[in-house]
Amino acid sequence: MKTSRTLALLAGGAGLAWTLLPKRAPFRLAGKTVVITGGSRGLGLQLAREFGSRGAKVVICARDLSELERAVNDLATRGISAHSVQCDVSDREQCGQLIEEAVRLTGALDVLVNNAGIIQVGPIAAMGIADFEEAMATMFWGTLYPTLAALPHLRKNAESRIVNVTSVGGKMAVPHLIPYCCAKFAAVALSRGLRAELAPCGIKVTTVVPGLMRTGSHLNAHFKGDHAKEYAWFSFSAATPLFSIDATRAARAIVHAAIHGDAEKTLSIPADLAARLNGALPELTAPLFDAVNRMLPASRATGSEKRSGKEASEMLNSRLLEMANVFGTRAAESLNQFG
Repeated sequence: MKTSRTLALLAGGAGLAWTLLPKRAPFRLAGKTVVITGGSRGLGLQLAREFGSRGAKVVICARDLSELERAVNDLATRGISAHSVQCDVSDREQCGQLIEEAVRLTGALDVLVNNAGIIQVGPIAAMGIADFEEAMATMFWGTLYPTLAALPHLRKNAESRIVNVTSVGGKMAVPHLIPYCCAKFAAVALSRGLRAELAPCGIKVTTVVPGLMRTGSHLNAHFKGDHAKEYAWFSFSAATPLFSIDATRAARAIVHAAIHGDAEKTLSIPADLAARLNGALPELTAPLFDAVNRMLPASRATGSEKRSGKEASEMLNSRLLEMANVFGTRAAESLNQFG
């Protein structure tokens, strides 16, 4: 009992000391340069809008030139200073060129947002080595390459930021999303390690852990196995407000976390609870994931070919699902997902 009281007093004293420490002035985005990978659509585009609305100079990258052009036009109509650079983040040389071009265009680099990602949905029986390689190339190497290229420039500032958009799938492995989860687990580890090692340089690294978001990404996700059924469950989960968070709300929370240099930001209460429960009680969550897996579509030997969400939607041709996914469709229209 005495030990418990002592610990409680120490904890209380530490908390009081923390509140009394002098607080640094907030990191101001006005005039700062922000590079956002995967910034042509989805969450990346909404992040560009949010950073830009606070006065930042935005540089976005993606592989598709037409998507980039539409995104820059969208930002220009909002009065946001934006540049675009074509870049495949899985290519180390292109990532180096991205950072150098961003500095050439704006004169500096203050914030790097590693947001680029892909989503592969389907049973492990339908996934091949190439699927895992693609996931790791985009979401692990595609986070590391821009970061290493950006560090010499970020170190020049008194303080700068790196924001790594990972996923709750980087905290717990979800059935039918295994390549995606493997890459996101690696990205979480990288981000947390960078936070500790770069702190002495004044660089604050924030690990963002979103749950499902309404960004319209289900249309550009890749599906294997029973394409139509895999699309049905994933698109419904990603589009309904019951399970997913609005992209605008998510982007505002991410920018707020970046400004304050938060170590980690988990988006949505369900995602936070699920990650905490899985970390604390894996023996309890393992049977739950087993039950979820049994409810998902069975593997099909003929489904090893890849289909986009748009293609899978046409294969399913369900008016009922279209009506249920109305919020996801609106998000897709707003966030440049249709092309």
